[in-house]
Amino acid sequence: MIAFVSGPVAALAPDTAVVEVGGIGVAVQCTPDTLSGLRVGEHARLATSLVVREDSLTLYGFADDDERGTFELLQTASGVGPRLAQAMLAVHSPDTLRLAVAGGDEKTLTAVPGIGKKGAQKLLLELKDRLGAPVGTRRAGTAAPGEAGWRDQLHAALIGLGYAAREADEALDAVAPQAEAALADGARPQVPQLLKAALQALNRSR
Repeated sequence: MIAFVSGPVAALAPDTAVVEVGGIGVAVQCTPDTLSGLRVGEHARLATSLVVREDSLTLYGFADDDERGTFELLQTASGVGPRLAQAMLAVHSPDTLRLAVAGGDEKTLTAVPGIGKKGAQKLLLELKDRLGAPVGTRRAGTAAPGEAGWRDQLHAALIGLGYAAREADEALDAVAPQAEAALADGARPQVPQLLKAALQALNRSR
């Protein structure tokens, strides 16, 4: 198992960081939140989990060991593969997931793309005794739900991807109606979806 990678960040993409390790560029799948804390040319250390399939080897990266452990525990539930587990961590911190499972909170789980009401009910049953109690810490870069949270998180992700502050501000303005509509419905703006929309807006403006 590759427990972590450490080295300068060679490149960043919407869902991937390339870390130079011993002269080799290692591609690591990361959430937007993890990517927002990385900068090209700066040193990074990512906890990792290697997922082996018959036709692929995929390395997933996390800000800390708690995220990685949660990622691996989520996959012990039936129907949860690495992509869905990563999507859950893209939307919620490990402690938010623990609180949701402990409290039987379906709404929190259904906020994750790909999880419906029945899926959430099944996950609550299967994960109840696996995730453990909240540890009381917030991962670096995770903002509380609300207006400032999604703006700060999305802005940091765009800057981390190499966009200028002016471009990031323009992209925020472009996706603001989408985020505000979610807030008006009492939901948390989903940063991964907003990031994709922001990147599309930036591509159209070039």
